[in-house]
Amino acid sequence: METPGNLFVVAAPSGAGKSSLVKALLELDSHLSVSISHTTRKPRGQEQNGREYWFVPEPEFRSMIERGDFFEWAQVHGNLYGTSRKAIEERLMRGEDVVLEIDYQGALQIKKLFAYAVLIFILPPSWDELRQRLLRRGEDGAEVIEVRMQNARDEVAQARHFDYVIINQLFETALFDLKTVVHSQRLKYVTQCRNRSQVFAALDLL
Repeated sequence: METPGNLFVVAAPSGAGKSSLVKALLELDSHLSVSISHTTRKPRGQEQNGREYWFVPEPEFRSMIERGDFFEWAQVHGNLYGTSRKAIEERLMRGEDVVLEIDYQGALQIKKLFAYAVLIFILPPSWDELRQRLLRRGEDGAEVIEVRMQNARDEVAQARHFDYVIINQLFETALFDLKTVVHSQRLKYVTQCRNRSQVFAALDLL
């Protein structure tokens, strides 16, 4: 499926800073919007339904799977997460650029369905730093953190399948790198040709 809008997919292990980077990017780029995923997990801290996620019961989530409502879905840390197909396709067809925050399983599923999707993986600078970030977050107990660390090794191993890799050692640098990826995608020949077809036609490039 080729659309006027660009689809950016950002994945990372828990604690790598994915959500903070995407939030900061959205504040800087008015042409970019985030797609809110559905999940069966409970809200954390100050999270609100319809802002960070759509929080739904598992039976409702599985009914959505059966109806084909999801662009992709996966089970992560014992909970289900999914991306609404309709919401994404409508935005992209309107020419909007959309960013998804999902796990690597969902990212690879989307790449198979949407060849133009840009996959970005956020890496921590080290395992020790990742553990410290999970501890500082203060959301999980010791046992849950150990599970997240074990899962992170499997998740990080998937970075080779992504188009871009950003190491989040210094937040400001990682944010600059993320902005650069988005801007570079908008300047690619195929993207410019698709979105600025009148200019290309006037210059006899079509």
